Amino acid sequence: MKRYIMALDQGTTSCRCILFDEKGVIVSIAGKEFRQIYPAPGYVEHDPTDIWSTQIGVAQEAMLRARCTYRNIAAIGITNQRETTVIWDRCTGEPVCNAIVWQCRRTAPYADALIEGGMTEFFRERTGLTVDAYFSATKVQWILDNTDGARRRAENGELLFGTVETWLIWKLTGGRVHTTDFSNASRTMLFNIHSLKWDEDILARLDIPASLLPAVMPSSFYCGDSAPEFFGGPIPICGAAGDQQAALFGQTCFASGEAKNTYGTGCFLLMNTGEKPVRSDSGLLTTIAWSLDGRVNYAIEGSVFVAGAAVQWLRDGLRLIDTAAESEILAASVEDTGGVYMVPAFVGLGAPHWYPRAGGSITGITRGTGRAHIVRACLEAIAYQTADLVAVMGEECGAPFSELKADGGASANDFLMQFQADITGVRIRRSANAETTALGAAYLAGLSAGYWADTAEILDTRTSTDEFEPHMTESRRAELLAGWREAVRSVTERD
Repeated sequence: MKRYIMALDQGTTSCRCILFDEKGVIVSIAGKEFRQIYPAPGYVEHDPTDIWSTQIGVAQEAMLRARCTYRNIAAIGITNQRETTVIWDRCTGEPVCNAIVWQCRRTAPYADALIEGGMTEFFRERTGLTVDAYFSATKVQWILDNTDGARRRAENGELLFGTVETWLIWKLTGGRVHTTDFSNASRTMLFNIHSLKWDEDILARLDIPASLLPAVMPSSFYCGDSAPEFFGGPIPICGAAGDQQAALFGQTCFASGEAKNTYGTGCFLLMNTGEKPVRSDSGLLTTIAWSLDGRVNYAIEGSVFVAGAAVQWLRDGLRLIDTAAESEILAASVEDTGGVYMVPAFVGLGAPHWYPRAGGSITGITRGTGRAHIVRACLEAIAYQTADLVAVMGEECGAPFSELKADGGASANDFLMQFQADITGVRIRRSANAETTALGAAYLAGLSAGYWADTAEILDTRTSTDEFEPHMTESRRAELLAGWREAVRSVTERD
C-alpha cells in the first residue's frame, strides 16, 4: 500500500494541501483562496472559521484526487502564516472575534508604548525580536482589551490563544490538543528563546493570563491524531513549523550559514545559525528555526512585509495587469524603469528599516512613464528590499553571501530572479520544487513518523535547481541602489 505525508499549508491568502511521496514528489495538490477582511485602513483580519473550513476542505479534496484513504497517510505536517492571532472559547470552540493578521497595524500604539517605556532591549534580549505590532503579543492585548468580556473570560481560564497552526491542531483533534511548536512560539514576542519557555515577566508586563497559552513542543513531534470524522479514520499529526522556518527546512538548509528567501505575500530571508542564537544590531530578528532530535536550531531573519502583495495590488487595485504572470512579460518589455522607483510600504517598512507608519510611494514618474515602467518598478522593489537584507545579514554574520536559495510563488518570475542576482551580486538558486514550505512541513512530520530515517535520507531526495548568475556591472548596481535608498528616505522622512 502506497503511503504519503500530508502537508497542510495555511497561508495568508489561501489554504493548500499537498501529498508527498518518499522522494519528496508531489502526488496530489489542492488549494483555495479564502476571504480577506479590511475593516479599516491598516486593519487586516481573517475569519478563523473560514481558515478551518477552507483548510479541511482542500485536505479532503487532495485525498480524493489521489484516490487514497486515511490508511495511505503516514502523518500530517502543518505550516502556517505566522504571528496571526486567534483567540477562542475553550468549551464551545467559537472564536471571540476575527483573527488579527500579521500584516495588521492596529496595535502599533501598544508597541509604541512599550518602546517609549524603554522596553526595546528587554524584549530583544528575551525574545530575539524587535518590539513591533507585527508580532502576536500586542494582538493578544488588543483582543483582550477591545472584545466584550474577553479579558474577564481569559482571566477565568475560559479562552485559548493560538497562532494558526495551534488553531488547526485544536480543530483537527476535536478540541483535545492545544499546542504549538518552538518556531511559532518564537514569533509571538511572548516566548523566551533562551529558556525555551513562555516568559513570565513578559506575560505580567502585558497582563496576559498564562492559561491562554498552548503547550510548546518540538517542530517534529507527535501531538495527537486527527478526529476520525474528518478523513474516515485517525491520522497522526507529527509536525508543525511557521511557514518561513518550514521553507528553510524544505530548502534543506540544514547547515549553519545556509540561507533562503521566500517570495510570497512578503519576503522572508532566513539564515540557519546553528544551535546558538546570533544577536542582530541592524534590525534583523533572532528566531528559532526548528527543534529536532532534542536540539534547537536558530536563525537570523529579515522580514519584508510587502512583496507578492504589491503585484496583487497592481492586478486588483490598479488593474494594470490581469494576472501575476503578466508582470514578467511587461517588465521585460522595457529596458529599465525610466527612473521610477516603487516603495511598497503599504503596511509600513519591515527589516532592516522598521518604520511602522511609513506609507508607500511611486517616485520618478514623468510624462514618458508607462504601465510597463510601473510594473517593472514593482518587481524591482521586491528585489531591492531583499538586497537590503542580504547586505545587512552578510555584515551581521561576518561573511558575504555566495548564494541564496529562492522559493515561493513569485520566485517563478525569471525577470525578478535575474534582477535579484544582479542587484545583490549573489547567485540565486531557485528550487525546482516550488512547494518548499509545504515540503518542509512534510519533512518534519515524516521524520517524527519514521517515514524518513534522518536528514541525510532527505538530502538524497533533493532535485535540481535553476541558477541565476549576476551580470550587472558594479557601477550600475551602485547607481540603482543609490536611487532606491533615496526613494526609501522619501517615505521614512515623511513619516
